[in-house]
Amino acid sequence: MAYPLISNCPVCSKQLTITKLQCTHCHTTVENEFELSKFAALAQEQLHFIEIFLKCRGNIKEVEKELGISYPTVRGKLDEIISSLGYNAVKKTDIDKKKIVSMLEKGEITAEEAIQLIKEGES
Repeated sequence: MAYPLISNCPVCSKQLTITKLQCTHCHTTVENEFELSKFAALAQEQLHFIEIFLKCRGNIKEVEKELGISYPTVRGKLDEIISSLGYNAVKKTDIDKKKIVSMLEKGEITAEEAIQLIKEGES
């Protein structure tokens, strides 16, 4: 039985290194130090979000529907994952209010979400 890959040590929480790979068919074994993918360090919930995001082809409105969460929540989860991967989640401090109004007019976000986005941009 195969277990899910863990990326952090259960004792000290530091990142683990893979040192052995084995073929289940011919039992060939390769030993060395192998790097984990950045994605291996993500939580299951974050990986699920990425799967849904890709399935929806990055359409945030579709991600909202699929997960039953608001536009700001989708953006927040996306920013969290970007940070977890070691990148800076660029947050617009100068929020484009015209874009928010346009999204509101198209029905892509609710009035409450528009207000929240504007408040986030002003803080």
